[in-house]
Amino acid sequence: MKRWNIYTPEGVQDILFGQCKQKRRLEGDLRQIFTRNGFLEVETPTIEFYDVFGGERGLIKQESMYKFCDSKGRLLVLRPDMTVPVARLAATKIKDENWPLKCCYIGNSFCFDELGGGRLNEFTQAGLEILGVNTPEADAEVVAMAVKALKTAGIEEFQIDIGQVAFFKGIMEESGLSPEEVEEVRELIDLKDFVGVEQVMNRHEVHEDIKRLILDLPRLFGPKEILSGINQAHIGEKAANALNNLKTVLEILEDKGLSRYVSIDLGMVQSLNYYTGLVFRGYTYGVGFPVLSGGRYDGLVAKFGKDCPATGFSLGINMVLMALERQNRAEEDTPGGIFIIYEKGARKAASAYCEELIQKGIRAELDIAMAGYEASLEYARAKGFDRILQFYVNQTCKEILI
Repeated sequence: MKRWNIYTPEGVQDILFGQCKQKRRLEGDLRQIFTRNGFLEVETPTIEFYDVFGGERGLIKQESMYKFCDSKGRLLVLRPDMTVPVARLAATKIKDENWPLKCCYIGNSFCFDELGGGRLNEFTQAGLEILGVNTPEADAEVVAMAVKALKTAGIEEFQIDIGQVAFFKGIMEESGLSPEEVEEVRELIDLKDFVGVEQVMNRHEVHEDIKRLILDLPRLFGPKEILSGINQAHIGEKAANALNNLKTVLEILEDKGLSRYVSIDLGMVQSLNYYTGLVFRGYTYGVGFPVLSGGRYDGLVAKFGKDCPATGFSLGINMVLMALERQNRAEEDTPGGIFIIYEKGARKAASAYCEELIQKGIRAELDIAMAGYEASLEYARAKGFDRILQFYVNQTCKEILI
């Protein structure tokens, strides 16, 4: 029988020493770039009522959530997502704030998923939301902040693919397909299943121009020039407006000098009950999944009682760290500092000097093992100290470079 008390469950991990230090540094750097750009940090509970994510709202599949009960028998979940709790806040505790409101967060989420490729059931998300405004400028700012976040994390080679859910919804309305068939087509397009999409189209008498455009959706990715090749004559007003929104966002990003980081993917059609407009995903080499994703979700806050447009993104801290490691860009832990040893009777002076160094921001550690000079030297080398200071009873001090 296995001793389960010495193992961790599938999908979670221990993060040790140097990697934990790098993770905390990354979180701090992201927090700084968010707040410097005017975003205010919020922290939502790790435990939420199941109804926030599931129930009638059905925002996240119940099979994906860690569920349990409180002392009164009410169904609770470990937070599977960070955006939905912010939407709850927007409709309740911060509904009377000055709008638009810019929020950011860093915290752990818990969600069952297909394991593999580095994905976890417990993972850290850093992200931001812009609440109360629906403009191309807001959409562009969120994409721009995603670029800044990746660059802040130390990832230099990446691409952000941008799509438009409203464009897909618009042409689906023109097609006359039922909601069930629309969802089937959406899933097939998201998987880039060309054959499956064509099979659904062949079962219906869809206008030829619309049918051709739907079949082309999985192939409509690349530079912004692909947008000029779309004939807007038969796509309807909703789809046409979505394309114009996308063009404007791209123009704003070009003005910001960020166009080299973005690419178009009109076949990106994420969940229809969540996103309503611009959507995007961030990719880098070495990781088989997006390291960030986001978009516009104008209907989400309304599910909690306030009509409020919103857009945002979240970045997977664990995924970014994995990418950095596989790209050989992970920071080496070179702590440096001073290890202080002392003779009996010199403890007071050694302790005072150690504390003085710490107050100055210098890494310093006092010998507590008292195992002798050779053992202290071996320990100091192993821990990456630059030098040893040895205090003597006669108030003298000797410096030893390592």
